Order: sequence, then C-alpha cells, then structure tokens
Amino acid sequence: MSDDQPLPSDLWPLSVGYARAVDRRDAEGFLAVFAPGAVLSVHNPADGAPGAVYRGHDDLARIPARMSRYEATFHFLGQADYGSDGDGPTGEIYCMAHHRTGGPDDAADYVMLIRYQDHYGRDNGEWRIAERRVLVDWTETRPANPPGR
Repeated sequence: MSDDQPLPSDLWPLSVGYARAVDRRDAEGFLAVFAPGAVLSVHNPADGAPGAVYRGHDDLARIPARMSRYEATFHFLGQADYGSDGDGPTGEIYCMAHHRTGGPDDAADYVMLIRYQDHYGRDNGEWRIAERRVLVDWTETRPANPPGR
C-alpha cells in the first residue's frame, strides 16, 4: 500500500492509545492520537446533533480531566472496520465504555455502547485522528462492586 493508504495495523493503535489515555487521565497521551486541528463530537443519541464538540488540542485537552468525575473508567474496544470515503482513510470502531460512580455502598457502572467514526490524516508523517464522531447507540446502568468490597 502507498503512504496515503494506511493498513489497519497503522490505525488501530490510535484507538488503543485513546482508550488507554482516557482511562489513565493522561492528557499528553490523549492528544498524541489527534492531529492538532482535530475535531471530536459526541452524538447522544447516535443519530442526533452533537451534544458536545471539541476543536483542536487546547479544547481536546479538557477531556481526560473531565473523566475525573468518575471513580474509574474502562474502555473496552471491539471490532473495527477501515476503509476510505474519497477524502482519506476512515474507521469505525466499537467500544463499551464503563464509567464507575459512587462509593463502596452505592457504586454503579454507567455503560455507554458506542461507535467511533474516524477520519485520519497525516501529522509530521504519522497517522492521527483528524475527526472522531462518538456515536452513543445506547446506555445502561449496572450495579458495581468496587475493589476491596
């Protein structure tokens, strides 16, 4: 493949890095997967208008800190499909995003079943996410047993 046509193995690490950085509240690692002018939008419900839009690294840097409202998060990635839409490489990645809230006696797991729809671009010769649409297909809340309980 040419440099303009990445392999899935070139793009999958971006989603892995995103999930790891969110779960660890690692702003530097989080920004590393995005092009400087990247846009991330959250659509809840998936077919609705975005409820939140983040533009560029300064805006995106707020996301890991916002996750601190949860005791812990756990992003579990599933299948991925990569292609091209004529404007460049694209991907759709499935994810179950767990968000634990509450204390030892009232812990809950807020689960978001989402799809990331990505457009990728080159930044200093490396593939980065140029646009990410977070599509929330549904959510559920489950009881949780925090560690040490």
